[in-house]
Amino acid sequence: MQKRTTLIAIQMLAGIVFFSNCNEKKAEAATTETPVAAEKNDYGGYDSKEKWGAHLVTIAGCNDCHTPKKMSPMGPVLDSSLLLSGHPEKMPAPVVNRKEIESKGYGVTQTLTAWVGPWGISFAGNLTPDSTGTGNWTESQFQYALRKGKFKGLPNNRPLLPPMPWDMYQHMTDGEISAVFAFLRSIKPIKNVVPAAIPPVSALPGK
Repeated sequence: MQKRTTLIAIQMLAGIVFFSNCNEKKAEAATTETPVAAEKNDYGGYDSKEKWGAHLVTIAGCNDCHTPKKMSPMGPVLDSSLLLSGHPEKMPAPVVNRKEIESKGYGVTQTLTAWVGPWGISFAGNLTPDSTGTGNWTESQFQYALRKGKFKGLPNNRPLLPPMPWDMYQHMTDGEISAVFAFLRSIKPIKNVVPAAIPPVSALPGK
């Protein structure tokens, strides 16, 4: 009887050890799998943060203003060789009657990279990682620019001017903004000194 009791006890102990090892292996598997799943979720279903950022830049229409255009048989199209480099520094601003446009609240554009309106003249910025673009920006600056609408993401700078829809982009998540910034860091740096914004005619001396 005692031998039988001892045998049952040994069998129970062996079972406990077996199931304990199984649970440990399951816990280890869950520990190694969870970060991978979370990481994929952080990338919006894409393989990398940069690819997710590229997707966000595309659907947000960033290229519409920040990528210069070239003429094709179908009209102006994006110039992929100048991706997100902003208004070309040697291209003059639109020649229009600014006083009339500003007084009537019109908005006039030139290849969607320069805009004339009641705010004056605004030029699409260079978003490439060149020093003339966002190369010297920190991610915090980039986030501040989209959240607060400040030029170069600096609190004491002027507001971002139309047609930059930062008031819409401010609703992006921190992860989305980080992904966009990562993508901008991955594209070709292009040297292009975008002209400074010009104030409205009514704000100029003697007007």
